[in-house]
Amino acid sequence: MRDQEPAPLDPERRLSTKEAAELLGVKPETVYAYVSRGQLSSRRGSGGRGSTFDAREVEALARRNRREGAGTSGTGGELSVRTRLTLIDSDRYYFRGVDAVDLATRHSYEEVAEWLWTGRMHPGSTFTAPAGSVAVARRAVDALPEHAAPADLLRVATTAAATVDPLRFDLSEDAVLGTARTLIPTLVAALPPAGRDRRDDRRDDRRDQGPLAHRLWTRLSPRDADEASLRVLDTALALLVDHDLAASTLAVRVAASARAHAYAAVSAGLGVIEGPLHGAASGLAHRMLQDVLDQGDAGPVIADELRAGRRIPGLGHRLYPGEDPRARALFALLEGIPRAEPALLAARDVVDTAARHAPLHANVDLALAVLTASCGMPPTAGETVFAVARTAGWIAHALEEYGERPLRMRPSGLYAGPKPPQPLPE
Repeated sequence: MRDQEPAPLDPERRLSTKEAAELLGVKPETVYAYVSRGQLSSRRGSGGRGSTFDAREVEALARRNRREGAGTSGTGGELSVRTRLTLIDSDRYYFRGVDAVDLATRHSYEEVAEWLWTGRMHPGSTFTAPAGSVAVARRAVDALPEHAAPADLLRVATTAAATVDPLRFDLSEDAVLGTARTLIPTLVAALPPAGRDRRDDRRDDRRDQGPLAHRLWTRLSPRDADEASLRVLDTALALLVDHDLAASTLAVRVAASARAHAYAAVSAGLGVIEGPLHGAASGLAHRMLQDVLDQGDAGPVIADELRAGRRIPGLGHRLYPGEDPRARALFALLEGIPRAEPALLAARDVVDTAARHAPLHANVDLALAVLTASCGMPPTAGETVFAVARTAGWIAHALEEYGERPLRMRPSGLYAGPKPPQPLPE
């Protein structure tokens, strides 16, 4: 049974310090701390002995405290959201109860996405982009300046694709899944082919056929891909489909809670993913690896990072005390690609050198950097891989949120400013 709210107090009643403390579940000295912070007002009791408190103020503060306590996980004041999608536990993670690394190494990105969306495996799943959506998305992307970041391109493509979908406001499961299966390939098709000017309209439609990883490769590297490299890219996409409530995923759920359509929810995620502590982290690791390859030694590169007061890119993860399982899986596959050996050795040099400073393990950003640095991809390629992959997870979380009470993702602010009413400023 849920804890029941206490019966409301008489609004005209004044509470003693002891009564206020009991209602708030704190010690009497904490009540006075609330007064000093302006969260409660007090008045001297009759006869000048002790303090009394407005029952309505105390009750309102107690409600705020209860909401704050119910909205935390007990591990640092983080918001907790019930989900059936991803569990992270003991240096492993699971999609709907199945080991995510096993899924990603045995199934394609599209199949893993379908599993996350529906809880059913659809062997041979492929995603097809409507020609109309692709045409509009490409025109929108082509209008952006050359220096636009991957998240900019994908966000604009998402918005453009939404404008030609008259069913975007249908939030039923079938409609949202239909959006997901067409939006993801549209985003890939809207990206310019690697090594070609974005405004060059001579596009080869053959680039938009086959598994999604094959199509994405042509947008990331000018080199022809071998099967081993394509497998690494496909596995990376599948591994990155979801990772619980990352910052971008929380933004998606907030948008879905307000009943924004799937395109708008994905746009919310893309708006967050650009941060250097999130989707763009692999680009920092790529540049660091390139420096190590150029200098032949991780020592001076690590020293420069630490001297500048920066974290060493690609190392450590707050959810994994040991090695990130996604990194471990990708490194194992990269070992089968001869041209990846120099970047792999550079990555190991980084890990070994940094271990003298702090016992941090490689994370998925370092593994992505090995892939991008060894395959002729730009530093921003990892961000593109991350964003395309995570779009499937965002759709899964949006679907879950559409089944919840609207606007439930609306935490209460804990006001800590001056107690009103304050005089008007001069």
